[in-house]
Amino acid sequence: MGILALKAGEGSSTGFQSGPAVLGWVALLVGVLLFLIPTMSFVISETWSGEEGAHGPIVLFTGLWLLWREWPEARSEAQKPPIIRVVALLAVFLPLFILARITQIVELEGYLMYGALLTVLYSVIGGAAMRRLWFPLFYLTFVFPPPESVVAAVTTPLKMELSRISIAFLDLFGYPIGGEGVRIFIGQYELLVAAACSGLNSIISLTAISLFYIYIRHQADWRYAGLLVLFILPVALAANFLRVIILILLTYHAGEAAAQGFLHNFAGIFMFAIALVVIFALDELIRPIWQRTVGHAND
Repeated sequence: MGILALKAGEGSSTGFQSGPAVLGWVALLVGVLLFLIPTMSFVISETWSGEEGAHGPIVLFTGLWLLWREWPEARSEAQKPPIIRVVALLAVFLPLFILARITQIVELEGYLMYGALLTVLYSVIGGAAMRRLWFPLFYLTFVFPPPESVVAAVTTPLKMELSRISIAFLDLFGYPIGGEGVRIFIGQYELLVAAACSGLNSIISLTAISLFYIYIRHQADWRYAGLLVLFILPVALAANFLRVIILILLTYHAGEAAAQGFLHNFAGIFMFAIALVVIFALDELIRPIWQRTVGHAND
């Protein structure tokens, strides 16, 4: 009877101690959701509905899948860090996040919210486990749109160069084409190379999806993975150049209404798909050469 009474007492004590722990995890989860949902709703409504953020849902779901896939390896290294580090990081991210939330700067708000969430994750599993999860955590940053100042700085020269090259290319075939800055004149039509046609959206989307593909398929060989990454930028720029050429020709031969309607968006989706296929094809072409050359060098 004494032994049974002691075991019952121990079980009661354990159950009593687990109650606050469970409540603590529930409170943490509720706090994270209250922190996450408003910002993600803002990101979804402001960017995911447009071309610049169309890759966002794909990145979110594949990134969460990567975290789930790699968590068993990272779990063995999980340990709580010193609380002072967590407090210091939150003291940086939270005020900046609140300021971005008040001013509704969606680009900064998303990154600052993510930085605060990473701090919460760090407080639970520590730095060693997060280093194990470095790629999924980095990959998830593509969920958020880049800051407008960065977009403006990058797209302006891209748009002007794309206009110049497109004009020069079609001029070789005798088309009545000219331009000034980001304006293109062909026949009786005037076209404006907008930010969506600059190539930045294609570069960001193609980079995100290609990095996922390269990581899944070539995670063990980072030298080869790095080589494939170098092809992303030229492939994206070439695909967007062809997109602009297609839109110019559609405008000239079928009219402005045809080029700016369904075919405008379809051209973007089609060229993005072509760019992905090119990345996959380059992988198939380059990998045997890499294996022969690197394999012989290692031998």
